[in-house]
Amino acid sequence: MQKLSLLVVFSLCFSVPAFSQQQTAKKEVAMLLETEKNSIAVFQNTADSVVNVSNLRKTQGRFDMDVTEVQAGMGSGLVWDNLGHIVTNYHVVADGDAFSIAFREDKKQYRAKVVGVDPKNDLAVLKLEEIPKNLKAISRGDSKTLLVGQKALAIGNPLGLDHTLTTGSVSALDRKIKGIGGVSINGMIQTDASINPGNSGGALLDSQGRLIGINTMIYNAGGSSASAGLGFAIPVNIVKDVVPQLIQFGKVNRPGLGIAILEDYYAARMGLRDGVVVKFVDPKGPASKAGLKGIMSNRRGQYILGDIIVGINNETIKSYDDLYTTVNKFKIGETVKVKIVREGKERTIDVTLVQI
Repeated sequence: MQKLSLLVVFSLCFSVPAFSQQQTAKKEVAMLLETEKNSIAVFQNTADSVVNVSNLRKTQGRFDMDVTEVQAGMGSGLVWDNLGHIVTNYHVVADGDAFSIAFREDKKQYRAKVVGVDPKNDLAVLKLEEIPKNLKAISRGDSKTLLVGQKALAIGNPLGLDHTLTTGSVSALDRKIKGIGGVSINGMIQTDASINPGNSGGALLDSQGRLIGINTMIYNAGGSSASAGLGFAIPVNIVKDVVPQLIQFGKVNRPGLGIAILEDYYAARMGLRDGVVVKFVDPKGPASKAGLKGIMSNRRGQYILGDIIVGINNETIKSYDDLYTTVNKFKIGETVKVKIVREGKERTIDVTLVQI
């Protein structure tokens, strides 16, 4: 009987401190502000759906000629579905030979391969070669319902620090930001939630933990990549449109005229300030059937300027960016009125858009 009493007392001595710690923890949580509780809940519920993406490149030894993989870059990504598709920025995976994915609280590195890229929207999709247990796809929201001033939370791997949370708000909507693909991405979300190198490809979330955008690294006017309180994210509605196409086709099917455009730089050197020069016309494409002409050369080897596109329907075209943005407002199969200048005279030609 005495031994039993001693055992009970001994057990209580160890259970009381543990019980006291739990009570203290509950009191601490109760003292948190509601916005703090919300941030904690969003992180705990969503962090497992955000991953670290390592870009690996193969190098050959100078003397032994052995091929090894070295880490050439690092970014973030998110779990799109239970099939193992990972969505990230195109610039995170660009020029990579192999890719390694790391999950929160999982020491194993999972290999992945690229299944599709869209440089113009700075998006890419990877596919895990091995699917980990308890894979959790991220919950998706609707970027059309966003309001300036609402809470925004960014989860990613800034500067290689795994699964970091930063908070802020939606600072502005419908920003037009020049992307890595050489054209502007429309509808970008501006946020003051800190986005630093390594955050690229990570999740921008609302207070419900739903994906509202994919964080992307935007350089400031001085060329620095440091965060200046101006973070930008690709809206989730663009992502929801692009990703299924990347998974199915490996690319995005877009409407096009069937032409190649002279680069703005060369056009500017030729003295052209407004419009885009048609460099090449696909002989099997709709532009050729409509009579558009590209750059040609005469018997002396001199180049003759092709048609200059200055408008599409009621939209003025001053650059390739204008042309790309305008044409993408239409659907494959639609007919548009292309306003051109040829030999100093303006004319309008109907062109049916085709898939490119």
